[in-house]
Amino acid sequence: MSDHATQRGGDATVAILGSWGYYGLLDDARSYPVETPYGAPSDDVVIGTAHGRRVAYLTRSGRERNIPPHRINHRANIWALHHLGVRHILAATPAGAFDPGVGVGTVVVPDQLVDRTGRTDDTFHDDEDVRVSFARPFAERTRAAAIDALRDQRWVVADGGVVVVIRGPRFSTAAESRWYAAQGWDVVSTAPYPEAALARELDMGYACVALVTDHDVIAETPWPVSQERVQDELDANTLRLREALIRAAAALS
Repeated sequence: MSDHATQRGGDATVAILGSWGYYGLLDDARSYPVETPYGAPSDDVVIGTAHGRRVAYLTRSGRERNIPPHRINHRANIWALHHLGVRHILAATPAGAFDPGVGVGTVVVPDQLVDRTGRTDDTFHDDEDVRVSFARPFAERTRAAAIDALRDQRWVVADGGVVVVIRGPRFSTAAESRWYAAQGWDVVSTAPYPEAALARELDMGYACVALVTDHDVIAETPWPVSQERVQDELDANTLRLREALIRAAAALS
């Protein structure tokens, strides 16, 4: 990467990491290709201006939505953002809620995480014995900025909860979904792990912003998960959600 790009990228300390519909949200946007020790990120990092603040954006699923969850190069993505000077990550993701009382369109900002991905590419420390505290996987300041911005935009927000992270691309079986619910966990997603752990290793504040798109595959729900259901909810809510994330990013800058 050129010295100019590194210096220019360093003026964005907050990034939105998402999977859908965020291109075009920044003014004076410029793309920064980043070479990392872990291969190529999902796409160039886009840096621009919103509400007078410099903000970065990276899609985890690729500009053409051609990267499924199990093929995302999370290490390259997080390393690239850190390399450009990012210190806070607002990570947007669709999620399924296990409680039918949690309405579709609710945004959950979890404070705990359970990893069920089985991934091994979840550390930068492959060649040294380093242990990282992960008791509280999400950064409180980053979470608070997201919650405040969402409430200002009049979203229904669940402050806290447990997100169980699965590898994808398949959805849960009915037995898995019932088991997750029985543990008292709140939502399921494919995104926050290993992102949160990698961000912690680089001392970056990370918050998960989970838009409830369905009720997974629990019995008797009128909102079972399907790819079409998830996409419909994302399409209906992306513009409004991205405005809240931009406001949160500006508050953190």
